[in-house]
Amino acid sequence: MSQPISDAVRAGVESVGERLDDLRDDLRELKPKLRGYLHLASAPLTLAAGIVLIALSPTTVTKIGSAVFIASALVLFTVSAIYHTGTWSPRTWAFLRRFDHSNIFLLIAGSYTPFSLLLLHGTAEVALLTTVWTGAILGVLFRIFWTDAPRWLYVPIYIALGWAAIFFIPAFFEGATALGLGIGIAVFVMIIVGGALYTAGGVVYGVKRPNPSPRWFGFHEVFHSFTVLAFAAHYVGVSMATYALR
Repeated sequence: MSQPISDAVRAGVESVGERLDDLRDDLRELKPKLRGYLHLASAPLTLAAGIVLIALSPTTVTKIGSAVFIASALVLFTVSAIYHTGTWSPRTWAFLRRFDHSNIFLLIAGSYTPFSLLLLHGTAEVALLTTVWTGAILGVLFRIFWTDAPRWLYVPIYIALGWAAIFFIPAFFEGATALGLGIGIAVFVMIIVGGALYTAGGVVYGVKRPNPSPRWFGFHEVFHSFTVLAFAAHYVGVSMATYALR
């Protein structure tokens, strides 16, 4: 009696395994062929650019700010590349998805860190860093424990945290122009441009449009393009502000 039961269980397990394999194959076919490759290419470039930025940072404080900024971007690009280019088991997929979505909060806070240390002072610096890092930690917990949260809920949270600096615009502008009017305006513009690009990417991700080529380069790839361009804008801004202190 036990033999038929064990055979039936074994057959059931094998059937489930085959269905999971079929599902992974289907996902591989459905996923745009360029999914994740923008971030895969961005990871080593970020590492190289980060080494230069940190090495040329003139003070311990600027080195710390630059390191936090680069580390948050490097982790995001690396995890995103691993998550999106591979076809994973359900358990691994769920883990990488949590990690990937959580990293967005960390990149937001990581991007604010060097700008706050470079351009803000006193109460404004402490208030903004406390706000964004508290928000980032809460956001990470939110994405870890509510992985199935609706897109219409968590995308606006990303955007809201990303624009926390709107209340500190006068202080940012004052700190930027203290570096010199020309360089200060350029730094300030890079902050705004980076924020606008991240926001545009968030909107694309939220509405899933435009979706130019579902087979090769879909809406998610457009979103990834915006994140790369936004990081580049902020990297230029941080670099200009940092090198102005040398």
